[in-house]
Amino acid sequence: MQIFRTKPIEATIAETHEPGRRLKRSLSTWDLMIMGVAVAVGAGIFSVGAKAAANFAGPAVTLSFAIAAVACALAIMCYAEFATAIPVAGSAYVFTYATMGELLAWIIGWNLILELFTAAAVIAKYWGIYLSKVFSLAGLDVPPSIQFGPIELVWGPFLIVAVFTALLVIGTKLSARVANVFTVIKIAVVLFVIVVGFFYVKAENFAPFIPDAVAAKSAGGTEVLQQSLFSFLTGSAPAHYGLFGVFGGAALVFFAFIGFDVVATSAEEVKDPQRTLPRGIFGGLAIVTLLYILVSLALTGMVPYTVLAQAEAPTLTTAFEAVGNTDAAKVIAFGSLVGLTTVIMVLLMGLARVILAMSRDGLLPHALSVTSAKRSTPARVQIICGVAVALVAGLTKVDVLEEMINIGTLSAFVVVSLGIIVLRRKRPDLKPAFRVPFGKVIPIVSALLCLYLMTNLAVETWIYFAGWLVVGLLIYFTYGQRHSRLNERFAAERRAVEDAPK
Repeated sequence: MQIFRTKPIEATIAETHEPGRRLKRSLSTWDLMIMGVAVAVGAGIFSVGAKAAANFAGPAVTLSFAIAAVACALAIMCYAEFATAIPVAGSAYVFTYATMGELLAWIIGWNLILELFTAAAVIAKYWGIYLSKVFSLAGLDVPPSIQFGPIELVWGPFLIVAVFTALLVIGTKLSARVANVFTVIKIAVVLFVIVVGFFYVKAENFAPFIPDAVAAKSAGGTEVLQQSLFSFLTGSAPAHYGLFGVFGGAALVFFAFIGFDVVATSAEEVKDPQRTLPRGIFGGLAIVTLLYILVSLALTGMVPYTVLAQAEAPTLTTAFEAVGNTDAAKVIAFGSLVGLTTVIMVLLMGLARVILAMSRDGLLPHALSVTSAKRSTPARVQIICGVAVALVAGLTKVDVLEEMINIGTLSAFVVVSLGIIVLRRKRPDLKPAFRVPFGKVIPIVSALLCLYLMTNLAVETWIYFAGWLVVGLLIYFTYGQRHSRLNERFAAERRAVEDAPK
């Protein structure tokens, strides 16, 4: 069947040299490391860790971060092997197209769009909230929204998306330099949190390290949708804390590692990708993991997890306010604002690159893959993405779909992990600069671990995810399949054979 035909790797690489559709190679190892840190150190470290400690894992949230980091590292190994073998834009979508066929590639590309679009909109929304907090702490009364008749526009998210869309249109290297500055600032804030936080750490706050499991409220009404898919399928009563709470916390804090797959989407813009990509990706992941574990130790050592659980929306600020250090809370508010800034930029860049790759293949309108003749950036699709994200972030309550980011990423991780096994069997002639060690073991373990983390997400998230997939399949079978350049190529070859003299 045509929908299971794979795209030759040579054709994928050749298309990156088409006039008017090229990207410029300008990023170094340092740029990639900063990009990984820039997209990861943001909302996750400032809010999700506290939420996971309060409601799922207690002091063992450190283990939750470690489990999420291992899952990410295993999957990123597979990404690194793919990216050095196929150094083009599109990340998991391109990798899947080369190994498992067009239909599954479309599904993964569609899920990446879900991940990146939703993440950009959600983070932009949070950026607006933190901007209002900074204004409040500075004693300024600035309205967070503007009323246009019956329409209320939250202007903060609109502004930040517009600024970074413009920067990305101007050039990827310039955007990377701006990100470098912001990333250095927010790492300084994170180090401040760690150093100051450890002055308040008390050993007794770490006990019990893994709190005993506590039954959740009776699952009735909408609460059925809020329990994890694992609990729903096994019939086990939803519970907080305990060992399952640690894994539930890992599924939640995985949000803090979102973005390392985005780094792989920049493969086509990297100088010497065979050497630069693995170093940049793993260097960034190592820095982020160390920072997360230190912050989680400081957070749960400062105050008992029960204090965090009493807050309606626990954050790092909650812990510092509980120990009476309001000055630190102000620094954290500023750090959160700066931290989210670079996250938005990298997500917008990754979203545009995935759509660029899919439109090159004809699965989305081919006109979206046009790049600027002067700057070699995908200006057209970058502007479209920026406008769409700005409108959703500024006009809707997109934050209710926060877990959709995780499920989109984890689904891509599962397929990419298994795709490495397929790639090695189909193309043993390829010699990527980086190879995942231990043969099939790590890819299989990576896929199973990511799949298990997916089952720890809420039933409601899975229902939304199923709806997203249905919409994606409708678009594919009504548009993508008919306009696919791969299918057009096969059809032309078939006609040539049929028309050849007998």
